[in-house]
Amino acid sequence: MNAIDTGARQPPAPTRPRWGRLALQLAIGWLLILLLGWLAHNASRNMAARGIAGGFGFLEQTAGFSISEGLLPYEPGDSYLRAVAAGVANTVRAAVPALALATVLGLLLGVAAVARHPLLRGAVRLYVDVARNIPLLVQVLLWYFALTSLLPDVDHPLAIGPLGFLSKAGLALPGPVYDSAAGWHWSSPQPGMFGIDGGLALTPEFLALVGALGLYAAAYCAEIVRAGLQAVPRGQWNAASALGMRRGQQLRLVVLPQALRVIIPPYTNLALSTIKNSSLAVAIGYPDVVMVANTAMSQTGQAIECVTIIAVVYLAINLLTSLALNAFNQRSAFITR
Repeated sequence: MNAIDTGARQPPAPTRPRWGRLALQLAIGWLLILLLGWLAHNASRNMAARGIAGGFGFLEQTAGFSISEGLLPYEPGDSYLRAVAAGVANTVRAAVPALALATVLGLLLGVAAVARHPLLRGAVRLYVDVARNIPLLVQVLLWYFALTSLLPDVDHPLAIGPLGFLSKAGLALPGPVYDSAAGWHWSSPQPGMFGIDGGLALTPEFLALVGALGLYAAAYCAEIVRAGLQAVPRGQWNAASALGMRRGQQLRLVVLPQALRVIIPPYTNLALSTIKNSSLAVAIGYPDVVMVANTAMSQTGQAIECVTIIAVVYLAINLLTSLALNAFNQRSAFITR
């Protein structure tokens, strides 16, 4: 007892004064600024020695290369800035449907992972283990080779009802398309002499990237949802059952709203990782911002500027995504006394 009392009366360890912590932070900040300045000076000197002009003025020059697909209208005679904007739009164009696929499929798999049927739980476990343990780049390549090898030729496309046509050239859907003469207009795909005419064309590169990203992230999302559902006390299920609710009503009205506060934080990290993983599009030739920046880098020699553009683009997209999901997380949090 005396030993315990003596230990309990020991004074707390001395802490660094507040001004000391502030001085340490300022010193580290100045060291980082000096390091960045030194790196920038050396880079500028090396570029000048090789006859390469630094800065982002090259963005106003004519790009001179084509982009195979995209949301934004783009021509080879446009500037590098326009090409980068088209690449950013293509990155968002692939990341958004991939996240949507991962969220919906992951939610369904996560609910199935806590189902009462052992066969259903085992099937979900098998899918999660397989998808998580195959590298994402390998999955992207597998999807791309499957779409370009197993699907029918363009001359004999596979009709999928009102959705359009599927072939080695991709998926042709009814949708809005842009034409330099007619502008934006609605177009429906029709079989032609040399393939599919009209419609909204989704290339094999786009389909492979979205499919691989979505299915890969869905495996992680399923585990996040499963953990969130299991974090809710079992008494909540029992209380909902005592009120006469069915299993689906228990999940939708009682359990899932409480599980959101556990699900959203790791889901935010998953969303950010999925957006960054979209940079693997360059491996299959999808013209995202990384591919556009690499092309601009090879033509202009502005390596530092192009890499900086890539970093800033992904940083901006991820910060906006993080802010949106954090705001949703705060709205879904319980208000307690």
